[in-house]
Amino acid sequence: MGTPGEGLGRCSHALIRGVPESLASGEGAGAGLPALDLAKAQREHGVLGGKLRQRLGLQLLELPPEESLPLGPLLGDTAVIQGDTALITRPWSPARRPEVDGVRKALQDLGLRIVEIGDQNATLDGTDVLFTGREFFVGLSKWTNHRGAEIVADTFRDFAVSTVPVSGPSHLRGLCGMGGPRTVVAGRSDAAQKAVRAMAVLTDHPYASLTLPDDAAADCLFLRPGLPGVPPFLLHRGGGDLPNSQEALQKLSDVTLVPVSCSELEKAGAGLSSLCLVLSTRPHS
Repeated sequence: MGTPGEGLGRCSHALIRGVPESLASGEGAGAGLPALDLAKAQREHGVLGGKLRQRLGLQLLELPPEESLPLGPLLGDTAVIQGDTALITRPWSPARRPEVDGVRKALQDLGLRIVEIGDQNATLDGTDVLFTGREFFVGLSKWTNHRGAEIVADTFRDFAVSTVPVSGPSHLRGLCGMGGPRTVVAGRSDAAQKAVRAMAVLTDHPYASLTLPDDAAADCLFLRPGLPGVPPFLLHRGGGDLPNSQEALQKLSDVTLVPVSCSELEKAGAGLSSLCLVLSTRPHS
């Protein structure tokens, strides 16, 4: 999936999707979402792609924007990837389900084994799935139900899969993430702390934990790039977005911090981990 730990190995590719003009309209992006500054959103997205490619050394694959899919840039919701297997999700919102088509094709072209969800009763958003490198946690939220979590367990049988209740409007990865190979970071809200406590009860592995002032700061990406001698990176929201969390993030001494911004894209419901899929594979020649 998009949040690799030790079990995923070193990353080689990142997949993103361009920002369409339709995202700038609150109506186009979906009921209840504010209009946003398209140029700023596109700049943020461009900087993210640049850092994935230049700073982290990943091969960047960018799907073109699609005006009929205003939330298409949130492609982290469309697949759960581990090793050479990609589970294509079934988003809770029917309007978002066509987003999986382009992602499926791109992952097929990269040679991944594709698993589909055939159960019409299942809902699964990729950003409700947190892979620690040792096991999966699946958030049971507004977006993901028990059947969706069962399909994650059926797909990735080599790993333990546990379900975590998620309260409020967030996905699991909007509340907590991996800040290192053995460190869980989480926001300070009641919802985030409840999720972390549930994870601690369910796991057999000892994880350190770090609480951040902002829930959104915990939505980060721990990445092991495939460059010799390069230490792991933590792609995270920078001080321009979340200044209160920067001091706490400095405590993560075993990673190289790489700040990015997605404050404008956040208006459309984007968290950092929803804006890319990172995988460890090489295209078939």
